[in-house]
Amino acid sequence: MRARTIALLAAAALSVGACGEDEGDTDADLPAAIPANPATATTPAAPTQTATTAKPSASAGKSANISKDLSSKPEIAKASGDPPTKLVVKDIVKGTGKAAKVDDQVTVHYVGVSHSTGEEFDASWTGGEPVQFALSQGQLIDGWVQGIPGMKVGGRRMLTIPADLAYGEQGSPPSIGPNETLVFVIDLKKVG
Repeated sequence: MRARTIALLAAAALSVGACGEDEGDTDADLPAAIPANPATATTPAAPTQTATTAKPSASAGKSANISKDLSSKPEIAKASGDPPTKLVVKDIVKGTGKAAKVDDQVTVHYVGVSHSTGEEFDASWTGGEPVQFALSQGQLIDGWVQGIPGMKVGGRRMLTIPADLAYGEQGSPPSIGPNETLVFVIDLKKVG
């Protein structure tokens, strides 16, 4: 499944510059990072303070049950209630190392699940190695570009990302449906 997911995400990233549709390109050498949402990639949004201070609702996931052990893959419980309409950022473990900034190279481990189903659609843990990428607008979904800055190495953070900061109306078939809110747990391993 990991190889198929990498190919799907790489193809979506390649199609951003074209017409926003997946034309079947599968360059597995690209990072397995979450590619930009073609619908929002051309209109960069500056990180907002509300993204880092928003309080999680009951629907934002159950962060209290997420392990603080950064050596093991976190399990994300299915969210309850309506999905949030704004990005929700919750630190599970506050790191003590270098803080990530927009345009930094970062190395992370992550797990992503669909808010509506609780089903995992991707995880770097599956491949056994963290992934490295530039934390840049147009390269990643807006929810990651807005939700990771300020996170410090050694930290574990949960992001609950509304569809407009993820894949929007088109989704990213077959793994992510249209208008799907995404929940990620991200461990920041390295900056630079």
